[in-house]
Amino acid sequence: MEMNDFCTNEERTLTSEDKEKLLNQNKRLVSDFQARKLEAEAQKHWDLFYKRNETRFFKDRHWTTREFEELLAVDNETPDIQNLLEVGCGVGNFVYPLIEELDVLHQCNKFFYYACDFSPRAVQFVRNHPLYDTKRMLAFQCDITTEDIEQHIAPGSIDIITMIFVLSAITPEKFLMVIKNLHKLLKINGVVLFRDYGLYDMAQLRFKSGHKIIDNFYMRQDGTRSYYFEKNELAKLFLASGFEILSNTYIHRRTLNVKEGIDVPRIYVQGKFRKL
Repeated sequence: MEMNDFCTNEERTLTSEDKEKLLNQNKRLVSDFQARKLEAEAQKHWDLFYKRNETRFFKDRHWTTREFEELLAVDNETPDIQNLLEVGCGVGNFVYPLIEELDVLHQCNKFFYYACDFSPRAVQFVRNHPLYDTKRMLAFQCDITTEDIEQHIAPGSIDIITMIFVLSAITPEKFLMVIKNLHKLLKINGVVLFRDYGLYDMAQLRFKSGHKIIDNFYMRQDGTRSYYFEKNELAKLFLASGFEILSNTYIHRRTLNVKEGIDVPRIYVQGKFRKL
């Protein structure tokens, strides 16, 4: 199995077959009634997702310090603790591999970790983990599209926010509200580290008729939803919310296994955004 990544500012070039798949998605859209129902029951669908899959579905994210050097840029000479917030922590596939890596580097005491998720069941899995320690971590349930998070975290107190495959699960009408909430939580010069699904990712092209809600926003079989981002659209959201763009690019990943006939083109959008 071979995996190749490269960064680019260019969108994926669609083949005629790809274009036909996108056109077919428009033959039958999710009804307005169903779309409203999906929004109203979003928490229920994610809780059921974690009930079915528990901690088995997502792989641990050991790549984050390679992509986001800010997670390692800790000054061991100063006693100051930095505050890190993971938005959409799931069952801990980001935060616990990070803790383990920083423990090895003797930087573990430089972060206090906040971890929140929409799903109460996911948060409970995080709390049940052997590494969960309230002296250096707080996991809690909240809806990041509201101001609920300020019940747990003081505005202007966070150094780094990570948001990895999270915004895509939220209705686009609330994107701007979410980014503005992140801005309020960050210190001046604090950063958001972001990765999510990119426009024309393989998973987007696989959706059949009856799953499209609006452009680039889809319903999965289990009732959860997924949005596919165009990078300039993402830049506008952050710029409108008081951030400057440190980086913002597509990551094209191709997984090839010639022997088994596997060719999987994935597209992500990845960025770093700093609070002005």
